Amino acid sequence: MKNSGQTTSFYSWIVVAMLWIVAFLNYLDRILITSMHDPIVMDFKLTDAQFGLLTSVFLWSYGFLSPFGGYLADKYSRKKMIVMSIMVWSAVTLWTGFATSFHEMLAARFLMGVSEACYIPAALALITDYHKGKTRSLATGLHMSGLYAGLALGGLGGYISELWGWRSGFHIFGIIGIVYSFVLLYVLKDHNVEPSEDEGEKESVSHKMSLTGALKVLFSEKSFFVLLFYFTVLGMVNWIVYGWLPTFLKDHFHLDQGEAGISATGYVQAGSFIGVILGGILADRWTRKNDKGRLYILIIGFTIGAPFLFLMASTNIFGIAILAMMVFGLARGFNDANLMPILRQVSDQRYVATGYGFLNFLSTIVGGLMVYIGGALKDAQIDLSIIYQISAGMMLLATWSLFAIKLKKNNTQN
Repeated sequence: MKNSGQTTSFYSWIVVAMLWIVAFLNYLDRILITSMHDPIVMDFKLTDAQFGLLTSVFLWSYGFLSPFGGYLADKYSRKKMIVMSIMVWSAVTLWTGFATSFHEMLAARFLMGVSEACYIPAALALITDYHKGKTRSLATGLHMSGLYAGLALGGLGGYISELWGWRSGFHIFGIIGIVYSFVLLYVLKDHNVEPSEDEGEKESVSHKMSLTGALKVLFSEKSFFVLLFYFTVLGMVNWIVYGWLPTFLKDHFHLDQGEAGISATGYVQAGSFIGVILGGILADRWTRKNDKGRLYILIIGFTIGAPFLFLMASTNIFGIAILAMMVFGLARGFNDANLMPILRQVSDQRYVATGYGFLNFLSTIVGGLMVYIGGALKDAQIDLSIIYQISAGMMLLATWSLFAIKLKKNNTQN
């Protein structure tokens, strides 16, 4: 690629900064509910399986619509999909705070999943449109740190529910998101390919194809299947961790609700903040010398992080559990800084948002199933520590499967 294609403009970083706030709200709004387990269960008289279903329904609708949301971002406008997404999910967050029945809560969580499905594929595609090889992993990682901030502060839901009731958090953050969507409407811009950029990339912008046609192209690459398997297992592990970690810490280490909520998100996300920046910088530098630099950073992450997840589930010492959560978070950071850049190295550039959307599809469908199964197993008196130990082993095997990926060399810097 010509040097002009490698220039990173000031506005490219403004895009990352604007979308950081969206990413923060994206995960905060979806995760608030997990740290409010006790008051919501008491208010609606739910079983643990029913409470798990609130997250599962969100993940299933989010997963099923992700490929479609990614496809629309590829075919039409990244910006429009991002603005529409935050506007709708914030309105649904506000509505959640007014829900009066379990079935209304289910409906709200379903619609939140539909609206949020349009964000991540479009946002990551837009960021990697603006940022080429030398800054791509770092820019992606900085954006993903917004998700971690949302996850970390989502743990404050336990404290908010104790102080003002569980509904207050949904009201506050729903209003903030609606207001910010109008800011994005006027400030955010789609990436325009300059005449000096290569013809292949110009063709990628103008080319139109159906969703089934795009998926056919994506699935013609064997490496896409490997990424799909890996990301599916990652989704299972992540959501069984994030969905039930507050409850696990509360029961296993005898913490109160607020402390369990903030511990479950805070320590993991602290490690992720470090991992997403460190992993982005190291991957960008390594990839200048080796096309597989990003892939190796990702593999190193969970080769270390998965055993620490096992350790967290096995120890009775809270200090060791804190360390284990931070190392697992570090591995997640390595992953999040590099997954979309790796996808751009193995897939057709025209359909990267669609490809990421399909990865999200299977990942969240099985992730939602695991959250529900976690609740059902807990109802059956099966300890969450056993589930976490099994999850750690699965994560390690899925990570090592990435050695089978073959990269397209001409996509390394695109």
